Amino acid sequence: MTTGRGERTWEFKARFRRNAFGWRSQPAILRVKEAVGEIKRVVRKDPVLAAEGAVTFLERVSPALERVDSSSGAIGTAVNRAIAELVPIIAKAPADARTRDVWLERLYEAHRADEIPYIEQLTDYWGELCASEETASAWADRLLWVTRMALGQDRSMRGHFHAASACLSSLFRAERFEELLSVLEAESFWHYKRWAVKALAAMGRPDEAIQCAESCRSPWAPDADIDRTCEEILHSLGRVDEAYRRYGVRAPREGTYLASFRAMCGRYRGKPPSGILADLVAATPGSEGKWFAAAKDAGLYEEALVLARHTPCDPRTLTRAARDLAEKEPAFAVEAGVLAVHWLLEGHGYEITGADVLAACSQTLKAAEKLGRVSQIREKIREMAGAREGEIAGLILEWMGQRRV
Repeated sequence: MTTGRGERTWEFKARFRRNAFGWRSQPAILRVKEAVGEIKRVVRKDPVLAAEGAVTFLERVSPALERVDSSSGAIGTAVNRAIAELVPIIAKAPADARTRDVWLERLYEAHRADEIPYIEQLTDYWGELCASEETASAWADRLLWVTRMALGQDRSMRGHFHAASACLSSLFRAERFEELLSVLEAESFWHYKRWAVKALAAMGRPDEAIQCAESCRSPWAPDADIDRTCEEILHSLGRVDEAYRRYGVRAPREGTYLASFRAMCGRYRGKPPSGILADLVAATPGSEGKWFAAAKDAGLYEEALVLARHTPCDPRTLTRAARDLAEKEPAFAVEAGVLAVHWLLEGHGYEITGADVLAACSQTLKAAEKLGRVSQIREKIREMAGAREGEIAGLILEWMGQRRV
């Protein structure tokens, strides 16, 4: 609700007060999403007001979530996504210098007081939040002395500085690349060293940048992030084949195997999906079944079935395939359904219920109707269950009106 020019009563403010949430994360995640949505709805009409709302939310979010159970990582992920969505709103707002300075001071204080922490990643965007080289340079000067000590060679002076990333991000935004490299000369931790990689790339020294990134690999370094950074550098130079060969085909890094496949197809549009899939499968031996959904999504039905037969595949994914493709690809749907039953009987699937088992059987038989093979497939499922012991086998036989001899 707008109360006057430049003013607004934000609904999220009443919900985001210190210790506003209990221990459950799902209600908190929902409120975070609602707050971001409320702010984004204001952007077109009044971008400065929306940015003010974003700053207010970021000030309030961490204290409000102090008691929420964060062990699953879900609430942290939700907040990080909120930060990624709200930073551009603040950065692009056509605010005057004084207003932006006030915003930055408020965000800096919120980050300094962040005890959990939930808004730790905010400083990674500091240069972007500054919105100009001049402001970024001023912040770099303000933070540089402490950052040099925190990341320097003198071990007696090294330590944690909550705004070190803000300093590095500001130096990068101000294009003070040589200073940035000097600050990180003794540092090997990827979270900080990646700024040196970005600086070298921006200075037109891409091979040095990649070499610097590779030097950061360790059991504690995020290989996926290093791969992505190096891949982007090579892409920007038009060295696409090299990017694909060296960094594109790696372990999944987009959350799911299907998302990783889609992202790869998007980055390498000149390569056939079948070839990309084959390379991804080859790069992840022992996980063939997990690429089933990717193959199905690309219409590679035979390849999908081969993968699902090779190693365990999520029975629910197979059941959905049987359901969704019963009309369009009934032969594939039947085989997918039979494989769903197979992997259920083998004990695979997360928190499987009786409903999951019955869905696998019923969807498979519905697909079989399209081929006139209901009796044949029913008998096959009965034989599969009859050869096994256990609750799932018994449930299938009972559902089919069978009893063990």
